[in-house]
Amino acid sequence: MAAAQTIQVPHLGGIKAGYLFSNDRYDPSKPTCVLINSMCMTVALYQDQFNDKKLTEAMNLLAVEPLGHGSTSCPSEHFTYWDSAIMTLQVMDHFGIQKAFVLGTSQGGWIAVRMALLAPDRILGLMPMGASMDYESADSRSKGCWDPAATLTVFYDKWTSPSATPDFVIDDVWCGLVGSVGLRTEPTSEKMAFWTKTLKEVYKGDEGRKKVRMALNCLLTRDGLLLRLRDIKCPVYWLQGTDDAPYGTVVPVEQIKLFTSSKETKLIIVEGGAHYLNATNPTEVNDALLKMVTKYQ
Repeated sequence: MAAAQTIQVPHLGGIKAGYLFSNDRYDPSKPTCVLINSMCMTVALYQDQFNDKKLTEAMNLLAVEPLGHGSTSCPSEHFTYWDSAIMTLQVMDHFGIQKAFVLGTSQGGWIAVRMALLAPDRILGLMPMGASMDYESADSRSKGCWDPAATLTVFYDKWTSPSATPDFVIDDVWCGLVGSVGLRTEPTSEKMAFWTKTLKEVYKGDEGRKKVRMALNCLLTRDGLLLRLRDIKCPVYWLQGTDDAPYGTVVPVEQIKLFTSSKETKLIIVEGGAHYLNATNPTEVNDALLKMVTKYQ
């Protein structure tokens, strides 16, 4: 399912941003962690975090769907991960949240880092997982990272159309890829059916085709952040699974060292963890998040 609630923020001429709060409300007496989902997922990716009473009693969880995802939409067909970072900061503004921690899965991780670069005084800590801070470079591919352009550009070409496509519905092949790559260790038939249904609801009609096309464009053409990481001052707890298919574990070991100005850096390698680590290994993720927020709130 996509977010049932949306708010309007001003970036890009007026974005309608999909979001979900734990306990259905914002409690200003608690610290807040913003959750940013991975490619083609929605706020539903974080059900294991929202169902953890230890987390929701200790902090507000605010899941926000990036541009091109879930219930989020905007008048501009083109956008980048920087735009999603600005949008998410404006979602915080809307609810009067001055400071927050940010957890991001896969693409959510590098959106989170962009938020800390754009508003360093507002981000208290970062928790990227299943991520790489590089673009899809030859260097990263030589260290075991994937080459999405080789396999995914065909979808981008297929979703490009000079005329409106009112009958468009995302195909089963794409739905299967999204689920199997991210939930590698446990793509149960029930979960695959849930995400296939969700993707087909989100990515339908001409607007849905444009959304998924640009979401993929953001992935294929994103800029790297390696030279910017030294400017991050907040703590960084990076979690990576040993079974992370797109990025493996070599690159995180190297890149965590580039956060040279951070108050604290910690790389946690999760045995058996897949790409969508918060879904495949929620216990390890939830424990690490609680420790970071408790220490730095």
